[in-house]
Amino acid sequence: MISLAGRDILHAWGKFVFTGIGLGLLIGVTLTMAGVYRGMVDDAKVLLDNSRAQLWVVQKDTLGPYAEPSSIYDDVWRGIRGMDGVARAANVTYLTMQVVHASGDVRAMVTGITMDGPGTPGWPPYLVAGRQITRGHYEAVADVTARFKLGDTIRIRRNKYTVVGLTRRMVSSSGDPMVFIPLKDAQEAQFLKDNDAVREQRRRTAANPAFNRPGAPDLLDAMTASQSTNPSVNTVLVQVKPGYQPQDVAESIRRWKRLQVYDRAQMEQILIGKLIATSARQIGMFLVILAIVSAAIVAFIIYTLTLGKIREIAVLKLIGTKNRTIAGMILQQALALGMIGFVVGKITATLWAPIFPKYVLLVPSDSASGFVAVMVICVLASLIAIRAALKVDPAEAVGG
Repeated sequence: MISLAGRDILHAWGKFVFTGIGLGLLIGVTLTMAGVYRGMVDDAKVLLDNSRAQLWVVQKDTLGPYAEPSSIYDDVWRGIRGMDGVARAANVTYLTMQVVHASGDVRAMVTGITMDGPGTPGWPPYLVAGRQITRGHYEAVADVTARFKLGDTIRIRRNKYTVVGLTRRMVSSSGDPMVFIPLKDAQEAQFLKDNDAVREQRRRTAANPAFNRPGAPDLLDAMTASQSTNPSVNTVLVQVKPGYQPQDVAESIRRWKRLQVYDRAQMEQILIGKLIATSARQIGMFLVILAIVSAAIVAFIIYTLTLGKIREIAVLKLIGTKNRTIAGMILQQALALGMIGFVVGKITATLWAPIFPKYVLLVPSDSASGFVAVMVICVLASLIAIRAALKVDPAEAVGG
């Protein structure tokens, strides 16, 4: 029986192999879509892991800092740092924008970090090249996916920055590379207006009699100075002392600081359950459709291959070959086609995953379940083909 299936495959091995390769490319696309979904979830988790925070303190009644705009005063961290159970607290800003580079614009999440040194919440945990930021202005550390090089000059809003360090797997929940700059620079980039808007604002302030009083000449200067700075950040990242529960510390901050606080589980739910939920559902629906189409194509290929050798099957039946032998031949060929297709699909998905525009995370469980699904589809398709083949009248098939 094995010999019969092998001989039939060798008789037209080119057609069989190329059919398996075509099927494998389709399976590779299906595995890639599953990897894209896994990658989106992993990007969200990596964003939280790399912040090295246990609590996120944000503006009240918001889902910030990643899902919604959040603005709190940059001196709030001092009060939080002095609370019971808090080990470290640091201000951070996040702004997704186009970063200008000589080779073109790059979509990135610009992250403002305090200058307290490595280990501070919000800092990149490790570098693959260069050094961390040591100056208070105009230095940047970027993820390697931004394709910046050490010493490159990038422009964020009106200022230019020198890339002094490169890190890896520091991305936003949407997969955009992160670019780290000093907090003061990030506050200016995020909250301050351009020069024309600043001049217009100063003109309006000077034209307002409430601020430009003859008897209070210092009032206008004070008002203008307050408009040229912005003491706001998006969040305060908090690390909890050993022995304390993050939920207890979070409740204390909510009570005394009147701010919204999220722990790791809550932030993960916001990112995965709300921020990327729509995109994940879209990819999931596309994956389901692709899987159904793939199953239909596999069944059609096996059925067509079987009907293509009806004359040979009829001859086998005329010379006394048992039905179970013929059925075994069809089943083995279907399984062989499925195995070739899966191997080709797995290899192609692995090869093009690193150059795919989105992060593709291929996990063994998806491969195992994909292999089982392909084999089951091949078995079911072969049963349909076997039923059709065994119903053929040998005399009519050979005579036709």
